[in-house]
Amino acid sequence: MMKMGVHTLATIAILALASSLTYASDPSQLQDFCVAINDPPLFVNGKFCKDPMLATPDDFFFPGLNIPRSTSKFTWIKCHSIRRY
Repeated sequence: MMKMGVHTLATIAILALASSLTYASDPSQLQDFCVAINDPPLFVNGKFCKDPMLATPDDFFFPGLNIPRSTSKFTWIKCHSIRRY
């Protein structure tokens, strides 16, 4: 009987720890974007973000991702370089 109590307590402790990790995520992923402004008057450690109210769908669109590239290299990976600012 004591062994079952220890297993139950251990199970509850593991579930409590696992469920506490789920709250460590960002509550709103929709706010996690920054459309860079290419010509700010001051440049300090990166680029400034465009006002989210002025962001358009074209800021997030790149027409070349559907074009297949050669994967005959050793790593079988081909990356697209995207610069849209």
